[in-house]
Amino acid sequence: IHREMAGIERVLDGLQKTDDNLYRTIFESEPIPSTLRNGGIGGVNRYESLEGYDNSKLVIETSRRLDMIRKKIYVQARSFDELILLAKNKEEMLRSIPAIIPISNKDLTRVASGFGWRIHPYYKISKFHYGMDFTAPAGTDVYATGNGVISGVVSSQRGYGKHVIIDHGFGYVTIYAHLSGFNNLRVGQKVQRGEVIGYVGSTGMSVANHLHYEVKLNGVNVDPVNYYFEDLTALEYERMIEVAAKTGQSFD
Repeated sequence: IHREMAGIERVLDGLQKTDDNLYRTIFESEPIPSTLRNGGIGGVNRYESLEGYDNSKLVIETSRRLDMIRKKIYVQARSFDELILLAKNKEEMLRSIPAIIPISNKDLTRVASGFGWRIHPYYKISKFHYGMDFTAPAGTDVYATGNGVISGVVSSQRGYGKHVIIDHGFGYVTIYAHLSGFNNLRVGQKVQRGEVIGYVGSTGMSVANHLHYEVKLNGVNVDPVNYYFEDLTALEYERMIEVAAKTGQSFD
């Protein structure tokens, strides 16, 4: 029986690894916590009725192991139920993930500064730049990079100046900063990828007309250059990465 259960455990372990490392990676979902998969079985003395026999120790150990297998199977079944829902939402997720450049930039000459440590234009010190800067004439259209809901339309004379925040769901949020104006936006409004949301400007802490663009995933800033896979060829993408890496000073 123990050999049979060992075989079942190996199969189950394979399912768990495939779940965590393949399926949940595809759907960009957090793995099932090991504490949930391997947690104990409830009950003060669950196996009290099995005590007092000649082989009680062996029977109790076997029962406990069988109960753990049952629990792992139950957790895995629930995980697959969740994956089915994620699969159904995959199309919506693909439309929502930021996947285009936020301004029309076919020749890629307007990448002013990339993600990472840069010299701040005002303070002249090395400071982490949490987005990408695109230089463009004032009034240039700025596009939503994925489907989502407007969660912020902010007018400020400091920091990001006039800026728009879009919640795309699935953990993604994008920020479009230093705008000269908005395209009739309101909080709660739904927008589609490629829809004009505002116009390039130099409001707030900015030294020239440009768009500062950020991507956040689960509240953490990530490099936007990793999300330009919808409208660039491989050669254009390679060139953009090269240009962004060379710039030493940000525009904000």
